[in-house]
Order: sequence, then C-alpha cells, then structure tokens
Amino acid sequence: MVTDRPLLEINDLWVTYWGRSLLGLSGRPFHAVKGANLSIRPGETLGLVGESGSGKSSIANTVLGLVPAAGGSMRFGDEDLAGMGTRYPSNVRKQIQAVFQDPYSSLNPSMTVEEIVTEPLRVHTTMGRSERRQRAVELLELVSLSREHLERHPHQFSGGQRQRIAIASALALQPRLIVLDEPVSALDVSTQNQIINLLYERRDALGIAYLLIAHDLALVHHISDRIAVMYLGHIVEEGPSDRVYRRPAHPYTKALLDAVPLLDPQAQRARRAARKAAPAIDAPRVSTTGCPYQNRCPHVMPRCQTEMPPAYAVDGGGTASCFLHADRPAVLPASGTGKAA
Repeated sequence: MVTDRPLLEINDLWVTYWGRSLLGLSGRPFHAVKGANLSIRPGETLGLVGESGSGKSSIANTVLGLVPAAGGSMRFGDEDLAGMGTRYPSNVRKQIQAVFQDPYSSLNPSMTVEEIVTEPLRVHTTMGRSERRQRAVELLELVSLSREHLERHPHQFSGGQRQRIAIASALALQPRLIVLDEPVSALDVSTQNQIINLLYERRDALGIAYLLIAHDLALVHHISDRIAVMYLGHIVEEGPSDRVYRRPAHPYTKALLDAVPLLDPQAQRARRAARKAAPAIDAPRVSTTGCPYQNRCPHVMPRCQTEMPPAYAVDGGGTASCFLHADRPAVLPASGTGKAA
C-alpha cells in the first residue's frame, strides 16, 4: 500500500570519489552524483535510469551504506542515513536489502541455498537453526522454489534460479526497501520477464518499496510507479512512469526512448533515416558551466551554456531540468550548483 509520507527521502545528495596519484596521495575529486533529489514512498517502485556512468549505482551504494554521502541529506523513515556514513546499525541494515546484477557472482559458491537464504537471519535475529530452516523453506516457496533445493549449491542452478535465491535472501528479514541494481540485465529475455513478474508480485503482496536501477527505460516502465532519469550525476527528469515513458519532457529522456528498437520495421527504418539526417552532435563530456546535456542537445540555447536549469514542473506530473519548460514554475533549484561536504 503506497502512502504519501516518503520512506526514503534524498535531498541535494553528493557522492564523491577521490583519485590517487602514483605516490598514493589524494588526487582530484570526481563527483559521481551532484545534488540529487529523490523520494520513495512505502510500497512504491522508483525506477532510476540512465547510461553507464550516470551515477545510478553510486546512489544505490550510498543508500545501502556501502559508499558515504559527501553532502546533502538522506532520510529513511526517522533515520538520518547520510549522518551514519557506512556504519548503519543492525536495525537499519535489516530494513534495507539489495539484489545485485550478476546472479553468478553475487552468491557464495561454497554455501548451500539454505545457508545463503538464512545468513541474514543468523546475523540479525535470535532464531534457532530449525526456525531458520523452516523460514528458508517459506522464502523459497515465495520465489517458486522448494524444500528440495535447500542442500544444493549455486552452481547447480540456472541464472534465473540463482536470482530467485538472491531475492529470497533479500526478503528474509522482511525489509521495507530493496535496492535492485540491474537485477535482470545478466539474464535472457524470457527469464527477465519471469523475475520482473516475481518482483512485481512480491511487492504487491508484502508492501515492499523498490529502488530499481537500470538502463532499459522500457523495462523500468513495466514495473515502476515513477521514473527518475540521470545524466552525468544529475537527475534531469522525474515523474509518473507512464508520463515519462509516453511524453518525455527532457531531450535526454527522449534520446533514451529513441534508442529502444521498434517492433514495426517501417517505423524503425524511418527513425534511422531521421537520425542520419540530423546534425552531428558531440559525444558526451562534462561541461564546467551550464546544463550538463548541452553538448548533445538538439535544442541547446545560449543560456544553456552558462546557467544550470532548475527542475520545472511539467504537464502530467513530475519535473524536468530543462529551459524548454522555463515558462512553468521551478519547483527545485538547479542541481549540482551547491558544494559537496
């Protein structure tokens, strides 16, 4: 059940990595996330999309407490996650779980399925072994596996089955939020659909919120309530899933959608011809001033080169950080113009 109060609320989040010189000294900082604003309500799925290197996984790792926030705030219920750095207490860690991209490397090959699924229970609860075993059976049944799989090892399963085991482990502590970092990209198409449908069913049955990280906007649209689009560390668009997918408000979101193959061969050929006829656009590069998308945008204006656009309200709900919507009210200041801590 989705409620109005955010479960996770992120404001002006910065994530920074520091390079190292040959002498081991700190080098220049690299800001992977620049002033991001996001929120997720209980029982809701927020899809976070963008190209590789856009900052999606940096946000995921910061929410999980694997990477500290360099600036901004990040609240989970009444807890200040940003203030905890990477030292989340047990009562917080058990409420935020994760399913990672590669089911072939995310499971310990030396452990049995029972050990993998019950590990969170062993660490965070006082359950005895028989209780943990019974809970493991219940969890496997939730993901369409059975008791007979308990004594097997990961190498005895297909990729889709391994991802089901990872999901069962993530569900063990009855978390309020699961971070899904590219959970199906390593799987074949038919298995992807099975896993996505499984996640959808478990969310509705258990009321879990998902932060879904992916690069495939069409796939994210299938499962998400809302979508946020990242480009070079900035959230450039956010809004209801259907609106973002069917009526993108930011040129970058439209470019992502234009990259999705069409089922109609004639329409696909027409799109390819239009793309070839369009003026050449520079490859992506970081601009020191102005809009981060200015070097690739077909609608670039002089002010885009000197001003960072704020997040403007758009028709259909949500926001877009683009001066094409400057006639609408700005609801958030320009991201990335502040300072990381």
